[in-house]
Amino acid sequence: MREMAAWRTALPLLLVAALVTVEDMISAPSCEMSGHAGGDSSNPDDLKVMMVADLLLQGSDAGFADVYFRDLFISKFFKKSYERFKPDMLLVLGDISARGSELTKSKWSTVLQQFENMLGPFVGLPLHIVLGDRDVGRCNKLDERFVSQIASHLPGLDSAGCSAFEIGNISFVSLNAVALLCSNNALRVGVEKAIERESVDLRTQMKDATREATEPNAERASFSFASWRDNEMASGSGPVLLLHFPLHWKTRSNSGMINVVEEDLWHYTSEDLRSSEDRDMDLGPYEFKHTLPLNATEYIFQALKPRIVFSAHAHSFCDHAHSDGTREVTVPAMTWAARGNPGFVVVTFGQNKAVTVNKCSLATESQVAMAYMFIFILSIATILVMRWSHV
Repeated sequence: MREMAAWRTALPLLLVAALVTVEDMISAPSCEMSGHAGGDSSNPDDLKVMMVADLLLQGSDAGFADVYFRDLFISKFFKKSYERFKPDMLLVLGDISARGSELTKSKWSTVLQQFENMLGPFVGLPLHIVLGDRDVGRCNKLDERFVSQIASHLPGLDSAGCSAFEIGNISFVSLNAVALLCSNNALRVGVEKAIERESVDLRTQMKDATREATEPNAERASFSFASWRDNEMASGSGPVLLLHFPLHWKTRSNSGMINVVEEDLWHYTSEDLRSSEDRDMDLGPYEFKHTLPLNATEYIFQALKPRIVFSAHAHSFCDHAHSDGTREVTVPAMTWAARGNPGFVVVTFGQNKAVTVNKCSLATESQVAMAYMFIFILSIATILVMRWSHV
């Protein structure tokens, strides 16, 4: 009888222990290094940055399941990721909102509040948010005043949605890639000025005073990639570039011809995500194979000579090198609404100029649901055993 009583006392404790263990397992990220290692050992002065993208938050329009299930677990993902990596900064590469371009100012504030509630231990860390097309609208809905209004509420962005900042001796430049993708919009002039300003700063730092570049003409009224002056800096000598849309990607075939592969690179993602979003978010068909135009990509490479490029939008991870050797990493979506497989990257910028990228995957919505189903079945079994022991 004493043994049976001891078992009855222990079973609830075992159930609680199982619940804690399962929750810990499903909320912990699974990470692996992408590409070669950036260095032999870590340095306490290295800069560690966590990068997420495409959160697709709905603010006050979020449903019961979003608030009490999906948002709760994204918050746990953030907490576990922070505990594991202890990052120095958080970067969001666009589309923090699912329908930001359709929201009023008051509803946009609920999106930002929803995001802040998820951050947990990240609150207080340096934060930068890049604008995405869901945030400010597609090309036919891109409005200069609306972009300026949204940018004014995000840390460090100018009226065109661009920014340049430095942390831990690492220089970052973020651009409004939506304006670069779309033709005939006034925002492109502001983005051009931001690119020219940063390029002039870079050349000023690296050239003798007699060869310093002059300030760009602030009165230019058109966006012309062809008019850009040659930049003699070596590839990779510029800042870390942050974009929402991936750059145009070319690769060299065995015959020596250069092939454009953007269609093949993003096609499978486009099909998977279109069906997923139609089902889960009712956002309608959407184009996920967008990359920046070739001329915009070449303009960026020529003007900024980026050290490395980080982009998003495709909702899946990709790590590749462009024809000039510039590395681009596409950050996966951190939401179940996108394709049911959230993820993020953690990037370490070493003092030896090496860059180490860790790709992290999180539990899918179905895996979390199955885990809780297991706990539910275990709870029922525990209750039945305890009742049987009283008979």
